[in-house]
Amino acid sequence: MELIQRPRRLRGSETLRKMVRETRMDKSSLMYPLFVMEGENIQEEIPSMEGQYRYSLDRLPYKLEELTRAGVSSVMLFGIPDHKDEVGSGAYAQDGIVQKALREAKKQFPDLYYVTDVCMCEYTSHGHCGVLCGHDVDNDKTLELLAETALSHAEAGADMVAPSDMMDGRVGAIREKLDANGFNRIPIMSYAVKYASAFYGPFRDAAGSAPAFGDRRSYQMDFHNRREGMKEALTDIEEGADIIMVKPALSYLDMVSEISKAVNVPVAAYSVSGEYAMVKAAAKMGWIDEERIVGEMAVGAYRAGAQIYITYYAEMIAKLMDEGRIG
Repeated sequence: MELIQRPRRLRGSETLRKMVRETRMDKSSLMYPLFVMEGENIQEEIPSMEGQYRYSLDRLPYKLEELTRAGVSSVMLFGIPDHKDEVGSGAYAQDGIVQKALREAKKQFPDLYYVTDVCMCEYTSHGHCGVLCGHDVDNDKTLELLAETALSHAEAGADMVAPSDMMDGRVGAIREKLDANGFNRIPIMSYAVKYASAFYGPFRDAAGSAPAFGDRRSYQMDFHNRREGMKEALTDIEEGADIIMVKPALSYLDMVSEISKAVNVPVAAYSVSGEYAMVKAAAKMGWIDEERIVGEMAVGAYRAGAQIYITYYAEMIAKLMDEGRIG
């Protein structure tokens, strides 16, 4: 056959395939979620997330050392407090678990980059992401507490704050609070496009943050909606967000793609706990090649337009990059 166009010409060798790759990845774009808790000498495996742990402050450095050796330079901290109350006071306490973890981690690993999750659900006795009025979350009363939480994280050494609550106006409230207190250089990564998803199930096990009643669909987005996600992203940018996150990643790559084309700030994709748990479970049964699946999922997020990939598989992905299997 006299074919002029033969796409297979550029697939003939590993060297050539790497040369013409359209999607380039780097370990510096990986971010690893970390759960920190009160207590001593605790490294407690999360039942629904095999291989993931909750760490007490004295065990945290061991994990940070592992990440450093793997070349993962950014972490996102989630706190698990001993005490919970109606207004989530542990979230913004100066001696809160995240605040203490930041101070300790900064001393021992100052070159790592520390992002903190800003929310109330792990700290409230009812498990919702803000102050209640009856059985509803009071949006505007919650904003001040979120802003205080972000400020307390910045004061403790956070390099970036990441509000995940989905309250209207929270990016603006946090930006105003940070700027008024001399932290105008602290970036905000907004969980802007965050859907009410069943993929979060294992995280609620990990963080002990399941709602005591109802659900979060009055503040997290309906997964049927595309334009609403764009509206949330653009609104948060107007309020001062420096990075926009899409969450979850795997089933929402269309949103990663659309958002990345529409905004002039970096886009992050969070490969959430349910994605991790499904891959782990299938790999344990011998049904899939775990490393190849994880690599494809990561490349898919970057190919869709993400510049930052938040994942419990950060160390494995860094290894795949080192080996030249992806990236």
